[in-house]
Amino acid sequence: MISLSEDAASHAVEMMNEHGISPDSDYGLRIGVESGGCSGLEYVLDIVDGPDENDRTFQIHGVSVYCDPKSYLYLNGTEIDYEKTMTGGGFKFNNPNAKRSCGCGTSFTT
Repeated sequence: MISLSEDAASHAVEMMNEHGISPDSDYGLRIGVESGGCSGLEYVLDIVDGPDENDRTFQIHGVSVYCDPKSYLYLNGTEIDYEKTMTGGGFKFNNPNAKRSCGCGTSFTT
């Protein structure tokens, strides 16, 4: 399972509202992994208009979350939070499958 903190879910809803997306639509947060970054794999977050055919889907704090099967192998058990800092903010991944992460927190290796 992938989980979102209440802060992360709230920020995802804010992002959708900024784009004029209705909370009653199929729009949701796509969470995935792709090759790249300084550690080999990097996290991908995007707002999408619905799930793909084979996606794992979750409803977390009122947010639809979609993850493709390959990414799910790397993300199962991941907790996603949203942290506000003096210089901005961002989503923070707590991934128990990551053996090593880069300093910026956006890429990892297993």
